[in-house]
Amino acid sequence: MSSHRPAPSFEGGTAGVIEARKGKAISVKKGESLKLINTHGNQVIDFFAFALDSNLKPLPAETMDFLSMQHTRSGNMQLTPKAGGKFFSNLRKPMFAIVEDTSPGVHDTLVPACDPERYRMLGVQGHHASCAENLHTALEESGYPFPRDFTPQPLNLWMNVPVQHGGALAFVEPVSREGDYVVLTAEENCLVVCSACPQDITPVNGYGQKPSDCHFEMI
Repeated sequence: MSSHRPAPSFEGGTAGVIEARKGKAISVKKGESLKLINTHGNQVIDFFAFALDSNLKPLPAETMDFLSMQHTRSGNMQLTPKAGGKFFSNLRKPMFAIVEDTSPGVHDTLVPACDPERYRMLGVQGHHASCAENLHTALEESGYPFPRDFTPQPLNLWMNVPVQHGGALAFVEPVSREGDYVVLTAEENCLVVCSACPQDITPVNGYGQKPSDCHFEMI
């Protein structure tokens, strides 16, 4: 009997919860819109996206086509795209358009996903959930092949990292409010992974440092 397994096909739900400290994989077809809701107002979502083919299957392993913040900054000539802007892949292909943002529009495209080493640097002993682990767990559970030793830089929705005088960066609490949302329209078929960031040491999820659930809808 052949051990060959057919490539998975991704079908997403219409609405759901992104649990605090955890990741959620969501398939989004070209032309569909994904609404991400900051339910409690202070939660950062690390947003990753990976291209799917016309049958909602993974691209060949040698084809790396994923959401890229450096290409997005270059493509928009802005640190963070505003409504009407685009998010680009590492192949410089538009993946999403931002069509609505009810928050003040403060998001981050500079900071990498938190990972185990980040928490060790912050003094954590033992395991601590991280966005990098949430990403790779969600991809593996979805059957999407992607190297575990590489984590693309995410779009950090609602993360407030002001660039200060002299170029210094700071981590401060979000300026988003309860119920704020963004709507992103897919320009190609994608598997999205959203991680409700587990950071509870710095104030990126508010000075209360308590990660919380967020919600999503397909609209």
